[in-house]
Amino acid sequence: MAYLNKVMLIGNIGKDPEFRMSQTGGRKRVSFSLATSRRYRDNNGEQKEQTDWHNIVGWGKTADIIEQLGVHKGMSLYVEGSLTNRSWTDQNGQKRYATEVSMDTFQLLGPRTQGGSPSYNQSNNSSNYSQSQGSAPAYDAPMPEDDGSDLPF
Repeated sequence: MAYLNKVMLIGNIGKDPEFRMSQTGGRKRVSFSLATSRRYRDNNGEQKEQTDWHNIVGWGKTADIIEQLGVHKGMSLYVEGSLTNRSWTDQNGQKRYATEVSMDTFQLLGPRTQGGSPSYNQSNNSSNYSQSQGSAPAYDAPMPEDDGSDLPF
């Protein structure tokens, strides 16, 4: 049986990325929050908006590129990766859990320079950083438009 763990998000960075070196192996780690919003109509027909917050983590070359680009709070970002879960015991002895998106690919979506929006793709342990000529996400699927439907999600 085949399995799939893939996450694709487009949102705004909620806090400036934090950079750290791992305690084991000395790899650079970047973490930040990403806000995604969705609109829907409630049972009374009123349009509502819900914002979800996602914890994003990148390692090694991905963290280096995020730092080099000066990614910061408020920027729009496309992120592709996989869900990871981790647990630890805090200082009070309480068991804590976190679900994170382990970032493989990202692209800045807002105008950064006149040359376009930089994107970064790390696949099969090889690095590929390129300057694209547009501000579209790194995939070719059309962006869905809000058609005002009464979907509950």
